[in-house]
Amino acid sequence: MPLWIGDFLYAVMIYFLMRIFFPFQKPNIILLISLITCYCIEFLQLYQGEWVAELRKTLFGRYVLGQGFLWSDIVAYTFGILTAFIVERFTLNFLNRKSV
Repeated sequence: MPLWIGDFLYAVMIYFLMRIFFPFQKPNIILLISLITCYCIEFLQLYQGEWVAELRKTLFGRYVLGQGFLWSDIVAYTFGILTAFIVERFTLNFLNRKSV
């Protein structure tokens, strides 16, 4: 399995978590919030402060904050969030047409 799949799925999860936490926001806003969240987490990996390094040694820190910055992660996050956005838009359009 390609290494980027995990980052792709992580971004999809972030998108739908934002959708759950902000149910009345427009999908475009959720897309933006999700991208900013994922990008911030990835760019935080460039910071190597002692407290963050200690947090990254825990299971939670390793999975949420990651280990190191990679541009390929940014690409995987972008495609994951865009995919979730497109799936949501397609699903909502389909359900709206079906209910008419």
